Amino acid sequence: MQLVDIPRVKTISKQDFVRLYLKPQRPVIIEEFDAGWPAHSKWNLEYFKKMAGDKVVPLYDDRPVHHDDGFNEPHAEMKMSDYIDLLQREPTKFRIFLWNVLKEVPSLQKDFSYPDFGIRLLKHVPMLFFGGRNSHTFMHHDIDFANIFHFHFEGEKLCILFPQSENKYLYRVPHSIITHESIDFSNPNFEKWPALKKAKGYKSILKHGEVLYMPEGYWHYMKYLTPGFSMSLRALARNPLNFLEAAYNIFIMRHFDILMRKLQGQKWIDKKNEKAILRTNRML
Repeated sequence: MQLVDIPRVKTISKQDFVRLYLKPQRPVIIEEFDAGWPAHSKWNLEYFKKMAGDKVVPLYDDRPVHHDDGFNEPHAEMKMSDYIDLLQREPTKFRIFLWNVLKEVPSLQKDFSYPDFGIRLLKHVPMLFFGGRNSHTFMHHDIDFANIFHFHFEGEKLCILFPQSENKYLYRVPHSIITHESIDFSNPNFEKWPALKKAKGYKSILKHGEVLYMPEGYWHYMKYLTPGFSMSLRALARNPLNFLEAAYNIFIMRHFDILMRKLQGQKWIDKKNEKAILRTNRML
């Protein structure tokens, strides 16, 4: 893979962010974002254990997709207090994925506000993501092609990004928003996945207090180097083609994939994975 460092700025004005990153759709990390958030000093694992310890949270691991799995269906559940104890005690594959702060613990809203980045942020879907050391997400892009502002708290995690222009080299699985699940993007086997050598993308390690901006439809792989968590705020796609792609994904593609899983079972999943390899290797 041909990865360059994600551009970094200490701070940035709204005007410069719009001109240099939002309009040209380039990723950036803001290292010293400061909107007067109490979250910057308060949010850590122990704080969430105190504020949400009795909440039962959905957990996901890195097992391959199975035809019986529902869309975003969790693999396990656990009380938040027990999950945080697990994170602090030992490495675990379990992650919290798309956990809505406002729905689960409304009082946490007092710890942050919605910054003005020159784009209208959706106010009802601040999502939290937790992970243990060495846990990771599959390479994927968000189904709604949103502009994502990813605020990281506690610990460090590796972020690898690709724009949609690199689809042809990523072993993208058809009728889905993921690449082939067998690929370890933190240490890829280029003999097995030769097309990846041509993929051009970005990488960086995200630390506490930093904000990663991911443009519309960007593929992203996240690996927790230490236990930690992040919050994503999002804005709708501005590019009309991306907006239409998002609508197709949500209202057609997702339901078609669910139907085919019911009709063909695991054969459908296996067929999609095979197509991902065949289609991508044709680009060599």
